[in-house]
Amino acid sequence: MKKITKNLLTVSFFFLVFCSYAQTRTETDLLGEIKVPVDAYYGAQAARGMENFQISDQYNNDYPDYIKAWGMIKLACARANTEVGEMPAAKLKLIEPACQELINGKYLDQFRLDLYQGGAGTSTNMNANEVIANIALVKAGLKKGEYSKISPNDDLNMSQSTNDTYPTSLKLTMILHNNRLKEQLGLLAKSFRALGNKYIDVVKMGRTEFQDAVPMTVGQEFHSYATMLEWNIANLEFANKSLLTLNMGGTAIGTGLNAPKGYDVAVIKHLKQISGIDFVNSDDMIAATSSLHGFVVYSSALKTMATTLSKISNDLIILSSGPRNGLFEINLPARQPGSSIMPGKVNPVMPELMALVSYRVMGNDVTVNMAASDGDLQLNAYEPVAGLAIFESQKLLTNTMKAFRTQCIDGITVNEKVHAHNLEITIGIVTALNPKLGHHVGDELAKEAQATGKGIIELVREKKLLTEAEISEILSPANMTGLDKSKYKNK
Repeated sequence: MKKITKNLLTVSFFFLVFCSYAQTRTETDLLGEIKVPVDAYYGAQAARGMENFQISDQYNNDYPDYIKAWGMIKLACARANTEVGEMPAAKLKLIEPACQELINGKYLDQFRLDLYQGGAGTSTNMNANEVIANIALVKAGLKKGEYSKISPNDDLNMSQSTNDTYPTSLKLTMILHNNRLKEQLGLLAKSFRALGNKYIDVVKMGRTEFQDAVPMTVGQEFHSYATMLEWNIANLEFANKSLLTLNMGGTAIGTGLNAPKGYDVAVIKHLKQISGIDFVNSDDMIAATSSLHGFVVYSSALKTMATTLSKISNDLIILSSGPRNGLFEINLPARQPGSSIMPGKVNPVMPELMALVSYRVMGNDVTVNMAASDGDLQLNAYEPVAGLAIFESQKLLTNTMKAFRTQCIDGITVNEKVHAHNLEITIGIVTALNPKLGHHVGDELAKEAQATGKGIIELVREKKLLTEAEISEILSPANMTGLDKSKYKNK
């Protein structure tokens, strides 16, 4: 019985080996032969990349727009090559629908390369070349790997280098992501505007360095957050322009070797038509190939946005602190029990989430800066980490801002009784007396109020420093806010 079982296991093992072998095809590259799954549309170089770079479990196809961008670029290149007479029209006819498949979001499973990779993106470029070539071959009734008919290198990479297509793919993807990022940023600003309008007349004490300052309204505070976010929208739009300058046609180092005359103009024209984005080629292709300038500028805008979001989030945490021993000026929606040991505790989890994501984005910006500063000579081999850092920042910010808005900001309410009480006992309104009584008198009133527990208005009355009419005019908290509702009407 044991012998039969052992024989069955042996037969089963060899059967599986045979099936595994039968389910592969053999491709050849510079390093020799390599087995590729027979159903795979990628080829030898992508397969080697998958073997070499098993690093992070973060893959190219985690960002579908990235694959879409490669389809657009390769389509633009093929059309440009046909326009300048390098590619036969019949071959373009086969390549075009294959590129369109990627643009339509198909074949994502064929892009399982780790985002962390050496080689300045060569594996990813060849992944796109191989997949498009094999899609075209299959659509033409040919077999995968029949590269004498449609070649990943000679046809899909014609007049190109990884060194111009790869940075272009990163920039195109970032621009596509930027549109969604701006949308969520705008919606978040709009939510703060709504809160500002709702609570525009609720007077509160402002604070500087955590100390009582002077009165303002809750609405002014919320509107100020909206303004901060809108500054970031403008900053993103400005930084986005830095991604529009490309080096297409520069090929290996920006000299344009192997790119035919007129190709650089034609490829930009076709890429603009396909993507709807107003790209331009740099007037110095060598500089554009060597420098990650656009990535640094854009990443800086993401960092600035993260800084703003973190500041707002931590303000909300402070304003909602309590409920009995904190400021407790606002209520955040309760999203989950806050402690495994303390009954009744609810934490400000959504502002915390927004803040911690912001810290990650700030760290990603440091990564981009380091990668840009250490690129050597005519090519920066660290583009992949700069690209994935920005992709991650865009994705994190987009998703988290949506959650922050819908799960927190839209549900904020204000504790008006707390604000009224704070205004009654505050010493901060003494500042309004400076023009009438002078700073020194204000200091003395503040010290006495602090020592006795009396209010500023009470002391002013006792000392007969102002008439009742003057008290009503000068020490009215509402009059101190400088509120001009008209400035918010069009927001």
